Amino acid sequence: LSLFRKAEHVTLLALPDLSGVIVDFVAGESTAVSAEFYFSRYEGDWNALLRALFSDDIKKVSHNVKDLQRTLLENDLPIEGFIFDTALAGYLLDATAGKYDIASLFAACFHQTLAEPKHLDPDAFSMLGDTAEAETAFHVYTSAVDALYEAFAPELEKRELHELYYEVELPLCAVLARMEHAGMRVDANALAAFGSEMEVQLKTLEQHIYEEAGGPFNINSPKQLGVILFEKLGLPHGKKTKTGWSTNADVLEKLRYEAPIVGAVLEYRQYAKLKSTYADGLLKAMDPDGRVRTSFQMTVTATGRLSSTEPNLQNIPTRTDLGSEIRRMFIPAEGCVLVDADYSQIELRLLAHMAGDEAMIAAFRSGGDFHAETAAKVFHVAPDQVTHEMRRQAKAVNFGIVYGISAFSLSQDIGVSVAEAKAYMEAYFATFPGVRTYMDAIVERAREQGYVETLFHRR
Repeated sequence: LSLFRKAEHVTLLALPDLSGVIVDFVAGESTAVSAEFYFSRYEGDWNALLRALFSDDIKKVSHNVKDLQRTLLENDLPIEGFIFDTALAGYLLDATAGKYDIASLFAACFHQTLAEPKHLDPDAFSMLGDTAEAETAFHVYTSAVDALYEAFAPELEKRELHELYYEVELPLCAVLARMEHAGMRVDANALAAFGSEMEVQLKTLEQHIYEEAGGPFNINSPKQLGVILFEKLGLPHGKKTKTGWSTNADVLEKLRYEAPIVGAVLEYRQYAKLKSTYADGLLKAMDPDGRVRTSFQMTVTATGRLSSTEPNLQNIPTRTDLGSEIRRMFIPAEGCVLVDADYSQIELRLLAHMAGDEAMIAAFRSGGDFHAETAAKVFHVAPDQVTHEMRRQAKAVNFGIVYGISAFSLSQDIGVSVAEAKAYMEAYFATFPGVRTYMDAIVERAREQGYVETLFHRR
C-alpha cells in the first residue's frame, strides 16, 4: 500500500463482487509492478484492504468508474481517488462509437485485438474468478486500460476537452453513483392501487372495442387489428405490407374521428403501456427498502445526455393526467421534501451568449418577458399590445428556430399558412440578426469539419 501511495497513479480493476482486485503501477524509475488480491487467498482484513485501496491517497486509473463506485457504496466503502476513467474518455473522444468496453476501445485505438481468453466477458469481468486463466485475463485487461490511459489523456488535451472531462464528466461519476445508490422512494400501495384501476379501465375499454368490432379479437395483435379496422369496418388505410396493415400510432391518430373504435384502441394502448411499464414495472423493480434504483448511462447518447435504464425513469409521461398520477407515486423520505428546479428559457439564453446577438442579450438582461418582447418586435406592436396568441406564436418561433424548424413545420405548430410562418421567421431574424449569422456559420463549420462542438468542445 505504501508503494501505491507513492506512485503517480495506479491502474486498478475489480471484479463485480469485489472478491478480486488487480493493481498495476510503476515503482521507481520505470519498473512496472502488478499486484493482485483475491478474497479467497488474502490472509489479512479484506475490508480494510479495500478501504485503503479506494481512499483518496491512492490515485487510480480505472474503467467504468461510476459502476465501480456504486458497488463500493453498496459495500459501505470509500469512492475516492479516481483520476481517470478510460470508458468515459473513449466516449468523449468518439461519442458515436457505441461500444466502450476495454477490448473494443483497445482495438479501435491500437488496431489490434487483446490476447484474452475468448470465453470471458472483457467488459464486466463477470466470468472471472480465482483461476490461472482468469488471472491472466485480469492482467491483460489492466495492461490494456493503462495503455488506453497513456493514449487518451494527451488526446483529451489536444482536443481541448480537459475542462469537460476533469471538471464535469469525471466528478459526475461519483454524483451519479450516489444517486443510483440512494434510489427513489415509491409509494407501493398507491402504485398497486393505480395498477388495479388501470386493469378495470382496460377491461371496460376491451368490451367497448369488442362491441364496436362485432366480436372479440386480440387487440394487441397489429395483424388482427388491421383486419378489423380496414377490412371488416372499411376504414381508410395505407399500403398493406407482408405482415398486414400498419396500425401504428401515426396511422390511428389520423383515423381517430373516423370511428369510435379507433379512439378506444388508442386509449387502450395508453392504459396498457402505463400499467405494464410503470404500475407493474416499477413494483417489480422496487427493492425491499421501497426504493427504485435506476442506472444512469453516461456513454449512450451522442450528445452527452444521460440515459436512464433498468428501469427507465426519464420517459414517465408528463403531459397527461395519468402521467401526473404516476409521478405522484414518487415520494420523499420521512421528514424530507422533493424539490423541482428548472432553468428559465435556458436554450435561448445559451443561444444569446453563443451567437453574441446584442438585441437578444439586452432582452434577457432587461428581466422582462422574453417571449412577449419577441412578439412585440416580430409583430411590430407596443409591448402592452401583445396578445396571448401573439406571445404563444412568438414562443413557438423562439424555440423552433433554436432547433432549425422549417416554415412548413412552424405553420403547423402555430396554425398559420406557410407564407405567414416564413414571414414570422424573417421578422425574427431581422430582429436578432446575430442568430442567423451564428446559425449559418455553424452549418458551414459542420460542412468543413464534419462535426460541430459545444461550448465545452464536446464534438
